[in-house]
Amino acid sequence: MRRVLSASARPSGDASSAASRGGERDKEGTAARESRETLRTEFPFELPRGYVDDAGTVHRSGVMRLATARDELIPLRDDRVRENAAYLSVVLIARVVSRIGTVDDIHPGVIEDLFASDLAFLQDFYRRINAEGHTRAAVTCPSCQENFAVDLAGGGRPGES
Repeated sequence: MRRVLSASARPSGDASSAASRGGERDKEGTAARESRETLRTEFPFELPRGYVDDAGTVHRSGVMRLATARDELIPLRDDRVRENAAYLSVVLIARVVSRIGTVDDIHPGVIEDLFASDLAFLQDFYRRINAEGHTRAAVTCPSCQENFAVDLAGGGRPGES
């Protein structure tokens, strides 16, 4: 990380220092723009099979929020997790999924009733949004070198952006 000198501490007079100051201003402007951007904390998803409630209704669309440190720590105190470490993902996913279809009371019992493919999808989705903060990946076209984003969560057909 470069240290930015105050105006009184900067060397003056040569062209390279003036160019350097212009570059520093550009970086400061970029940092200011980035700090004004809002942090996206909720991400919609579509389950591959869907949650089937007691009435037989299938719920596929849902919302997952970013995990907090507390979300990752509290399940470690859960007796079910202490008895079976594999249960950690069930408790953790139940904490961060805020809605599946019209069901908004998400608890470990709901996650237990998901099909295995849906649980695997949610585990992967959790890793994606919490590692990067979004489901998009920046890519560069090998032919034209244009930069664009691809949504890894799917929803479209392959080859579409």
